[in-house]
Amino acid sequence: MNRRVTLAARPQGFPTESDFALDEVGVPGPGSGEVLVRVRYASIDPYQRGRMSEARSYAQPLEIGDVITSQSVGEVVESSDARFTPGELVVGQLGWQEYALARGGSLRRLPPGLEPPTLALHVLGATGLTAYFGLFDVGRPRAGDTVVVSGAAGAVGQIAGQLAKLAGCRIVGIAGGPEKARDLTELYRYDVAIDYKNEDVLEALRGEHVDMYFDNVGGGISQAVHRRLNIGARVVICGQVSQYNEPRPEPSFHPGLLIVFRARMEGFLINDYRHRFDEGVARLARWVANGDLRWQEDVTDGLENAPRGFIGMLNGANRGKALVKVG
Repeated sequence: MNRRVTLAARPQGFPTESDFALDEVGVPGPGSGEVLVRVRYASIDPYQRGRMSEARSYAQPLEIGDVITSQSVGEVVESSDARFTPGELVVGQLGWQEYALARGGSLRRLPPGLEPPTLALHVLGATGLTAYFGLFDVGRPRAGDTVVVSGAAGAVGQIAGQLAKLAGCRIVGIAGGPEKARDLTELYRYDVAIDYKNEDVLEALRGEHVDMYFDNVGGGISQAVHRRLNIGARVVICGQVSQYNEPRPEPSFHPGLLIVFRARMEGFLINDYRHRFDEGVARLARWVANGDLRWQEDVTDGLENAPRGFIGMLNGANRGKALVKVG
């Protein structure tokens, strides 16, 4: 049988475990060009909250009863696509379930010997690529820039800051709680860490002239950073996790500040760079091999506990990339 986590109800505000259901269905067989994959690890990401809502977004909303979508790593069990053979590890949009069918063209084979294989879900996957293209293509760092990253201890933030450091920038990270703040300087090589739970962000940034702001959270934290922008600053809008559960999201910027600081603000989606994924993965893999990138994983054990891990991630309880170990 195939256990799956599905959407039981659309969350009203902050999600609860009752918004999800665990069910069992038969294991499907692959049709022409399809691959049956047994999922080992599935990703937990902020964007999933948006897909649980009917509000207009860049992705089709989930319907009630749909499997929760996610990037997942798994092992090929059976294949009707000659490019894949049983036993190979692959990554793709497989969802929160034990078995998934996917078109062969939607899967990517993991490099032999990749350890841990979960790297394909963060540093060498969507979160790493989000940090890479957001920083280098949208933010365009220059040596000597001061770069501020919010959500700095999260999956994207932990990589974005290190990439800015590799580009010769001074990096300031904002995270919640003393343990995460300590991770920023001791593990991820941030120059300065701000604990927004115990410090006033605006005051902590006094004297800073922010050349680039990599925004993962929005809300009041971003309002404070915007008041410390430098002339000609770039603001990279990657996420707004502090606002995803708010019925009336709080504006994070005042348009007048863009005029005063002659700043540029730009949002982006990782799928806009799909044609360059191989480039991004290759560069990230070199930095990993050289020991230039560090990471943490926050793993929830058991598919049935995925909703709990998801809610914890939205609460900021995770340290590093949030994952669920499925099997």
